[in-house]
Amino acid sequence: MNPASPRKVEVLVLSDIHLGTYGCHAKELNRYLKSIDPEIIILNGDIIDMWQFSKRYWPKEHMKVIKKLVKYMAEGKRVYYITGNHDEMLRRFADFELGTLTLTNKLLLDLDGKRTWIFHGDVFDVSMQYSKWLAKLGGKGYDLLILINRAANFISEGLGKGRISLSKRVKDGVKKAVKFVSDFEKIAAEIAIDNRFDTVICGHIHQPQQRIIENSKGQVLYLNSGDWIENLTALEYNEGEWRIYEYFSDPAMRENAQFAPEESETADTLPVFISPFEFLLSSKIQSFSSLSIKSSSN
Repeated sequence: MNPASPRKVEVLVLSDIHLGTYGCHAKELNRYLKSIDPEIIILNGDIIDMWQFSKRYWPKEHMKVIKKLVKYMAEGKRVYYITGNHDEMLRRFADFELGTLTLTNKLLLDLDGKRTWIFHGDVFDVSMQYSKWLAKLGGKGYDLLILINRAANFISEGLGKGRISLSKRVKDGVKKAVKFVSDFEKIAAEIAIDNRFDTVICGHIHQPQQRIIENSKGQVLYLNSGDWIENLTALEYNEGEWRIYEYFSDPAMRENAQFAPEESETADTLPVFISPFEFLLSSKIQSFSSLSIKSSSN
């Protein structure tokens, strides 16, 4: 296969991109999206960080991510936007459909006969329910830590010592943080098992994961798509199997020559962005209550 040809992906799950923040790795995400050709795109919350959004900070690379997602819709690809806590303002528009775009709070899919439950996961976060101001303050502190981390990585990689993750070291070193992640995964799995789902997919905690969780009532495949702040991960589904994609482990991403050059950014960025929306507004609003995907035999 020509290495420049986009790789086919039946279902792509992205979460916690946090567009509009300094920690977002939009350039790397754009590079990844150019390398694949997904049939269905699931955006599992915190795509645009409306908590920390500022008109003063919206780089062209962040706009390119939006343009790419809009292009998917214009091409007729199914796009599901599941709301998260950082883009919770969109929850008032849940179950809104326009063309191939569906905005929802949770998603139930039938993938090759397996019942799959997808939601962001902030419903399990106690700080979100009772101390939202504290959660927002923590978000700003996290963004600052990511900025410091980027500066540290610039120096570390310049010295040939590789990348480090300060936030991951902090979280891994705090027992309460480790327990929170463990409890989060356990609760999501238990509810999924009680409702007889085969797979449950979350985001929110920025911890990519793929494992079977069992209890006395059964078992479920638990998946977490991670984030594009620290881990730069996504979930890909092909021929009945899920896998975690890791940008930093993908050798193709180190070979920029394999992909088309970056699009030139000119003053007409905004019209280019609006044009696909005009296309969508002229399309007929459709209703999709369920979706069944069958793997191809080849």
